[in-house]
Amino acid sequence: MTQKIALAVAGIKLGLQTKLVLGNTSVRRDWGWAPEYVEAMHAMLQLSQPDDFVIATGRTCSLQEFVEVAFTHLGLDYQQHVTIDNNLFRPTEIQISRGDATKAAKILNWQAKTKMPEVARRLVDDCVRELSAADKSD
Repeated sequence: MTQKIALAVAGIKLGLQTKLVLGNTSVRRDWGWAPEYVEAMHAMLQLSQPDDFVIATGRTCSLQEFVEVAFTHLGLDYQQHVTIDNNLFRPTEIQISRGDATKAAKILNWQAKTKMPEVARRLVDDCVRELSAADKSD
């Protein structure tokens, strides 16, 4: 979902598309930055005994908040470009998803540093670079 949003925001900014169609934007997720999660995985591999860990930020933000940050980052008004389609609502959608990484903090000395707004901005920036490079190679 985040990649769909980031690509659409970048595409709208670059004039490649005009709309983003989404379903339920009130769902709340625990968004983290994948490279930090890889650091946690590396720390797990250093343990002498295998163990189970939850790797998460412990914070939730709505999909709506993610959308707002992504569009605002490129100076766009999401209300001009986002359409909600009730057909995209999932009847079994989990409304709130949040992880508790307390054990990872204690044993691995790991915690997520990158919060959702920065995750959204980085994803959008990556998509702008990707789409711009693809446009130049055509």
